[in-house]
Amino acid sequence: MPAEITEAPEPMDERLYCSFDMKEIVCGTDTIRLCHKGKDVIGEISLKIFINGTEYASLLCLNQKTEELALGFLYSEGVIDSMEDIASITYNERLFAVMVQLVPGMSVAKCESLRSVTSGCGKCFTYINPLKHEKYLPLANEERFPLRGILEAMDEFERQSQVYRAFGGVHSVLFRHRDYCVFNEDIGRHNCFDKIGGILLKNEKLGLTRSGMLFLSGRVSSEIITKVIRMGVPVLVSRSTPTAAAVNLAREYNVTLLGYVHDRSGFVYAGEERLTQEM
Repeated sequence: MPAEITEAPEPMDERLYCSFDMKEIVCGTDTIRLCHKGKDVIGEISLKIFINGTEYASLLCLNQKTEELALGFLYSEGVIDSMEDIASITYNERLFAVMVQLVPGMSVAKCESLRSVTSGCGKCFTYINPLKHEKYLPLANEERFPLRGILEAMDEFERQSQVYRAFGGVHSVLFRHRDYCVFNEDIGRHNCFDKIGGILLKNEKLGLTRSGMLFLSGRVSSEIITKVIRMGVPVLVSRSTPTAAAVNLAREYNVTLLGYVHDRSGFVYAGEERLTQEM
């Protein structure tokens, strides 16, 4: 059995939602009515990331684990390789800005700023940057993963979404390793992955990724696969579908990709050789 979830969800305080008065549709046997209803709705902020005093990116996200999101995003983009590249990192709550200072000698080219990354689907910035191509490597076949264990883990994963149950409007991602697990939610799938990456960086756990798995609640697009490749996680399991570009990238970089996994069924789109059918 894997370790307990190491990173517990943050308290669901006023940073995560807003309360609205609205109308609820109520259907009876022969009637339909609109009734007053108070409801909490998930919030979002435009989080700015500054590197050495220059704005590098703007991410739409939950106001939660902002430093981890910035770290994971910069790692995913190949800007940093470890916490040793960071001289300091602070979050300015008033400005919704993470201020990152790189160690002396490190900088970011002007051509790489400024990026605006949406929380929606299909308009994310991330791709395999030709300037950073050497940091995205095919994954080795070092581990085998039982299919039965993957299906059981997906069942557990779908019951963990605290924010989704309270408000809806978020995606969730789980990094699962026999010694360390991290669960995270955000309005953007890519934000979830970057927060997971940031948590692993801060806790010096990136070395576990080669024998871990990632579970995702939503669609797998090409930018999601690039994050998986950069993190070095060999198995990605989603409740939803991958895009054709994601499947091609998974096959090119040797990522085991499963989609539509729920109710003890699903499809294997790439990397079947890592899976075992043992009981």
